[in-house]
Amino acid sequence: MPNSLIFNRINPPPLDYLMLNKLGFGPSEWALERFKTLGLKGYVEEQLKPDDAADDILNKKLKECSYPIEYEQFNVDGSKKIVKENRYYDLINAPLERLWPLNQNSVNYQEKIYPAKQVFGATIIRAVYSKWQLRELLVDFWHNHFNVSVNIDDRVAVTFPIYDREVIRKNALGNFRTMLEGVAKSVAMQCYLDNASSKASPANENYARELFELHTLGAEHYLNHLYNRWREVPGAIEGKPTGYIDEDVYEAARAFTGWTISDGADDWKGGKFANTGEFHYFEQWHDNYQKRVLGVEFNPNQPPMSDGKKVLDILSSHPGTAKYICRKLCTRIISDKPSEEIIELAAREWMLSVNKPDQIARVVSIIALSEECRLTWGDKIKRPLELAISSFRAVNADVTPNDNLLWVLLQMGQQPFAWPTPTGYPDQSTYWINAEMLLRRWNFPINLMNYYWHNYAKADASSQVPDQLKTCKEVTAFWLKKILGYIPEGDTLQNLSVYLADGGKPEREMYGKGNLRNEKISWLVSAILLLPDFQVR
Repeated sequence: MPNSLIFNRINPPPLDYLMLNKLGFGPSEWALERFKTLGLKGYVEEQLKPDDAADDILNKKLKECSYPIEYEQFNVDGSKKIVKENRYYDLINAPLERLWPLNQNSVNYQEKIYPAKQVFGATIIRAVYSKWQLRELLVDFWHNHFNVSVNIDDRVAVTFPIYDREVIRKNALGNFRTMLEGVAKSVAMQCYLDNASSKASPANENYARELFELHTLGAEHYLNHLYNRWREVPGAIEGKPTGYIDEDVYEAARAFTGWTISDGADDWKGGKFANTGEFHYFEQWHDNYQKRVLGVEFNPNQPPMSDGKKVLDILSSHPGTAKYICRKLCTRIISDKPSEEIIELAAREWMLSVNKPDQIARVVSIIALSEECRLTWGDKIKRPLELAISSFRAVNADVTPNDNLLWVLLQMGQQPFAWPTPTGYPDQSTYWINAEMLLRRWNFPINLMNYYWHNYAKADASSQVPDQLKTCKEVTAFWLKKILGYIPEGDTLQNLSVYLADGGKPEREMYGKGNLRNEKISWLVSAILLLPDFQVR
């Protein structure tokens, strides 16, 4: 079902609401005040230099919140172990030495997946409460770009806090080349795409294929019709090929042989690796013969890891990579179909900043401050995770993530860190608009505001209405402005006011007190969250 049939003729909100929806997970009172004080440029500049120490509300939440774990386990002697606990978020900052032992066969599956669940919980809390919304948006972007599924391999799940903390979050506003190597050496990516077992003759091509197709140049630069005829690639003879071919993937796979993990496995050379979970370069698995990647000759017998690092150097500085990733960034921030002009402008900054420590922040600044970003609205539907978090923020919900929220997001189609293929979740509205998905996303605000079986969030809508607002129309206008930033044209205000008045006149005072009043306003807020105006960005 084309989105133009559902979300057409939606008027843009005021600039602050518009930009806070694009540069984060929706407005909050703090964000609106900062935007008003600093203006768009000042707000973006502040967001691109986040100060974690100043994030007092978030820091308090992360310290006080807990995530439940529950399971039964039968021991060898026949005894039963019952675990039912709420544990603080201690694993999100845990070192490898604490996490890696959870990978042992004797450890219950719920303990193995629990580190990843803590990352999920912390991700939700950060997205809801952090002042640094733009960073949280980019963390979500890069997790999707460098997608791994925590359900594929226990080693991915137990070390996922390190992947999130040291690879994605640490570099989300930094230098792409630095992040690219961090991804390549991480337990998560090594195990997810099988490079940990890649040896010379023949090399495993899984990681190298996705490195080209998804992480750097993108499928748009894949010249599959040439296969191994590298001299026919435009620019290749001069060392500046416009795209890549299968031979480049094969040769790059050879460059990454020997990049592995100390996971206690047989080294196939008469010994075993240590079992620490650390990245390990094993020279005896490396293919030391000459190679050629994107028209660049690699001499044989190079120093340890230099072949793989050279591939990362070439790819991270390639104009095709700049174009591909900037297109994805513009699609995430601006709209499903950003103009070629803004993509080219961002790609130019990418190439100029390729060696700068804040390369990504510089590129994002160009996109966020563009006229196209300010003037584009309603061309992108919120994905389920974004819809959930923006709903929490819109109603000032008290959020405590749990497995019920994981389940609800799974039903809506976007359980974090669980997309099985390396592509990551789709970022086009057409994927998310169909009858089944729309029904599930419409159920979300109804459950959020009116039912509490889930225990992951609660919002008191009635207490947020100023005392001086008495009539149904005044209360409705308050919530429309609070959630959307404006009152939609047409009869939306009238219809919702009549709904709040149980079919009566909008101008009459609300009747009912206590629970009855709370219930009526909660259903009104649900209806506003269901409006197309809130579902888009």
